Amino acid sequence: MQRFVYYLALIMRGINMNPGAEPDDMVAVRVVLESRRIFSSHRRKLLSVGDLRQALLGGTGPKSVGDFVASLTRFLATRIEAAVENIEELIENLDEQIGSGEIAEVRTQLSIARRQAAAIRRHLAPQREALDRLARSTTSILTDRELIAIRDEGDHVSRNIEDLDLARENALVAQEELSNRVAQEQNTRMYLLSVVAAIFLPLTFATGLLGMNVAGLPGTTSSNGFVVATVVMIGLGIGLVVFFRWRKWL
Repeated sequence: MQRFVYYLALIMRGINMNPGAEPDDMVAVRVVLESRRIFSSHRRKLLSVGDLRQALLGGTGPKSVGDFVASLTRFLATRIEAAVENIEELIENLDEQIGSGEIAEVRTQLSIARRQAAAIRRHLAPQREALDRLARSTTSILTDRELIAIRDEGDHVSRNIEDLDLARENALVAQEELSNRVAQEQNTRMYLLSVVAAIFLPLTFATGLLGMNVAGLPGTTSSNGFVVATVVMIGLGIGLVVFFRWRKWL
C-alpha cells in the first residue's frame, strides 16, 4: 500500500526587535508542516520565535501542528501589535507637538512613522491572505478546531492592518495640518513684510524726492528745513499706521 505524505508550506513575517533594527525591517519565518513534524527556518533572530520556544520549554506550548501554527501566529501578531501601538503613540505625540507650535522636527518624524506603517502593512496583507486561505483549506494535517484557531489569529492580523491604516490616515491628517500651519506662518510673515513696505514706501519716496541735487528744493536755505521734513515724515508714518489699523490691515 502506497503511503502519501502531505506537506504544508507557510511563510510569515514578524517585527524585527533586534538592537539597532527598524521595526519595518520584518523577519521572514518559513515553516514546512507535516502531520507529525515541523520544519522552520529564519536567517535573523526573532523574539516571537523565542516566545514560542519559552512556552514549549515551560510546558504551555502547542501540542499539535495546528496549535503550533496558531501559537506562532499569535506571538507574531502580539509583537506586531506592540509595534503598531508605538507608531500610533508616536503620531499622537507629533500631533500634540503640532498643536503646541513645536514643528521643527515633526515633518521628519511623521515621514518616518508613515514609512514604517506602510512597510509593515505591505508585509501583513499577504500574511492575512495566507492565513485566510489556510483556515479555509481542507488539508488533513489540520483539524477543524485548529483551523478555527488559525482563523481567529488571522482576524487578529486583520485588526493590526486596520490599526495601521488608521495610523497612516492620522499621520496624513497631521502632515496636512503641519503643512497648513507652516503655510499660515509664512503668509503671516509675508503679510507683515508687505504692510511694513507699504508704510515705508511713501517715506522712501519723500526722502528720495528731497534728496535730489537740484535747485529749488524747499527748505534748502532754511535752518529749520530738516526739522520740518522730519516732522512731516513722522506724521506721515503715524498717519499710515493709523489708517492701516482703521482698515484692520495691521
